[in-house]
Amino acid sequence: MSNPLLMLPYESPLAALGDDYFDAVTPAVFPQHILRFRNDEVLKKIALQPDQVSDRDFIQAFGEFNAPPSQADASFLALRYHGYQFRSYNPFLGDGRGFLYGQLRGIDGKLYDFGTKGSGPTPYSRGGDGRLTLKGGVREILASEALHALGVNTSRTLSLIETGEALHRGDEPSPTRSSVMVRFSHSHIRFGTFERLSYLKQPALMQKLLDHVIEVYYPHLLSTEDGQARYAQWFAELAERLATLVAQWMTAGFCHAVLNTDNMSITGESFDYGPFAFMDEYDPKFTAAYFDYSGLYCYGNQPGACYWNLEKLAVALADVVDTAALEAGLAQYQPKYAEVLAIASYKNSVLRPPAVV
Repeated sequence: MSNPLLMLPYESPLAALGDDYFDAVTPAVFPQHILRFRNDEVLKKIALQPDQVSDRDFIQAFGEFNAPPSQADASFLALRYHGYQFRSYNPFLGDGRGFLYGQLRGIDGKLYDFGTKGSGPTPYSRGGDGRLTLKGGVREILASEALHALGVNTSRTLSLIETGEALHRGDEPSPTRSSVMVRFSHSHIRFGTFERLSYLKQPALMQKLLDHVIEVYYPHLLSTEDGQARYAQWFAELAERLATLVAQWMTAGFCHAVLNTDNMSITGESFDYGPFAFMDEYDPKFTAAYFDYSGLYCYGNQPGACYWNLEKLAVALADVVDTAALEAGLAQYQPKYAEVLAIASYKNSVLRPPAVV
């Protein structure tokens, strides 16, 4: 019987943009494959029934990385991007231990990505081994699925496969076990994807990417015929989506911990969970990353940090978008954040059980 994960109707809209935005890469070959997690709820979102997909199907597709027949002539794509990391610009980024496996439509008609993590080195590994620890993969499952259950706009984890290698890391007891994960999200295009094109002074490529983003992820804006007006509407909506996301984090008591611009999605979706944490008790100075010595990305700083990232995206976009329109878009962030937070606070107060005297 054919593997249903390989027979899905994959599409290639990002690949069709051309290789100015990515590098073709080859997955690592692992000595072992043990399926540790499969997300049957996500399978339903792509029109697959869980009982029709075996564990071996997952391993063939997302551990051994067999190419889907419909993508036989395509490649796995490591995306190029830059980013501000703890507010210092880094032009040496990109997908360093993952790639875009494929894109396809969900039953809701929207485009989704299968993106790997821990699948081996790429041109952007910067000397790293391109691997993911099993502990790191489990943490990503916990973050994404917990946030989803709490109503946060987040990526999901589709699968986690232990891969039989011993890894050495400075931030957990070593040797530690290896794994490869597949993320299910709307897009892996980041703020840093646009920042790279600005840094390289490639406004034509930036405009091409922006048109792609609107066509694929904001198609309701295509009815606006004037290009600059359409860009203005898109940036304003992105600002509101990001403000909504941050308000959801704050309501959930969630600290992302690494709010660099390369961790900001152009769909306003939360993704890429490293040293995250949920607070047990309210503390605005709570910091989840042991290396965030100044508390730049502490819980209470998250709204301001994401606004700062949005400002930096606006600077990059100024090569192709009217500055006044970008400023108008930025102005949508704070009111939307306050609105969403107020609604969430009201719901929590209404639903909270009365205190026991």
